[in-house]
Amino acid sequence: MPIIIGIDPGTKITGYGIVKVEGNNYLALDYGAIKPNPSMTLTKKYFVIFSSVEKLIEKFKPDSVVIETQFVKKNISVAIKLGMARGSVIIAAEKNNIPIFEYAPKKAKLSVVGNGAASKEQVQKMIKMLLNLEKIPTPEDAADALALAICHAHEINFLEKIRYKNV
Repeated sequence: MPIIIGIDPGTKITGYGIVKVEGNNYLALDYGAIKPNPSMTLTKKYFVIFSSVEKLIEKFKPDSVVIETQFVKKNISVAIKLGMARGSVIIAAEKNNIPIFEYAPKKAKLSVVGNGAASKEQVQKMIKMLLNLEKIPTPEDAADALALAICHAHEINFLEKIRYKNV
């Protein structure tokens, strides 16, 4: 029964979602957002992200950390900031010897909605249904993080099926 932490990194909001996998069933253990104080310097924000992810790792003892791959349109400044936020998450996982997996946003959306171009609202509604939650997970970044965790769970299940067929 692996535990997977999904992370949707950002300097303003870093979404997280922790999912326990039991066969084809998924249980949301926790989800939410890391929101560094907007008045903090970027370096302090990166440290808040790092230390918050490390606390989640210590609390939930995950088998893997899944992080969204970097998506940037044209703004190099945003790309650098996002890369640093991702780096904060990666360092927290590496420090705790947790394997790291990365998926593109389109792959996570395809995995949970069946459409790689799904809207944020569609992802939130499907996550609510897949995890049997009472309400739509907010913020959107938390829903995205849960989608990343479920995407990885699907990968694990798929690889296990292939392994057993080839034995």
